[in-house]
Amino acid sequence: MERLRKRSEFKAAAKGRRVNRPGLALQMAPGEPGAGPRFGFTVTRKVGNAVVRNRIRRRLREAVRVGALQKARPGTNYVVIGREAALTRPFTELVADLEAGLAALAGTPGRRDG
Repeated sequence: MERLRKRSEFKAAAKGRRVNRPGLALQMAPGEPGAGPRFGFTVTRKVGNAVVRNRIRRRLREAVRVGALQKARPGTNYVVIGREAALTRPFTELVADLEAGLAALAGTPGRRDG
């Protein structure tokens, strides 16, 4: 999985489409054509201390690796914003949130943003 590292990449994704799910928010922006999907992860300080934020980030990275990497659109940058619920939400539901967010951003019929 390729990662977003630069602040400018995160800011570009913030200007793109966004969906909210119980455990996370997902932002999308076009990336480099022909490249694979890239993911960035962030958790705000309002969520908790560094230990809590890092644990949420680790859970989100694993959720992307396990369930969402195959469903992400190539040549697209995604930013996953961890919510407080991501810490206690069952892992299968966290993966389902991520997959539903990706489907909503891809414009799958029957899915709603928000």
